[in-house]
Amino acid sequence: MRFCTSLEKAATSLKFSALIGIDPVDGMDKGKQTPPPVLTYVPHTFDLDVAVMVIGTGLGEVKKNPLFPPCAPKGVNHEDFFNECQEPACHFVVKDYGHLDVLDDDTKGFRGKATYCLCKNGKSREPMRRFVGGIVVAFMKAYLLGDHIDLMAIRDGHETSPVELKTIEFLG
Repeated sequence: MRFCTSLEKAATSLKFSALIGIDPVDGMDKGKQTPPPVLTYVPHTFDLDVAVMVIGTGLGEVKKNPLFPPCAPKGVNHEDFFNECQEPACHFVVKDYGHLDVLDDDTKGFRGKATYCLCKNGKSREPMRRFVGGIVVAFMKAYLLGDHIDLMAIRDGHETSPVELKTIEFLG
């Protein structure tokens, strides 16, 4: 939804200074996108005029249950969103965590329990939440306050992370 409103595919009066996509997904598969489709599959076409950070999960495109599709299928997931971003943009993929691992450990009710059944998950959600919280703060400090020290320390491996990163990419 954030990309959709930022790209003016949905009505809003909000002004964006930066955009963060936490394991964004555009539908069930390429050609089966959620209306209005966000992805165009043309590199660097997102005309946003703001810094963008895309956080992806290494297990998001893995099926957990043969009856259901993966929660962040290849072709409509974080990789595709990042490929359409323009400078400045960054992309972090957390290796052994899934699409719903940013949620609380204790998710109540049927929907909460379903989050453990529908998507491939990591061992514990807490490290993923800590990473996402930290990287969001580092990104906002960099692009809203001009303080790039923490974001560059994470990029360069000088800062320890509670999770293993599979991918770290920067444009610009």
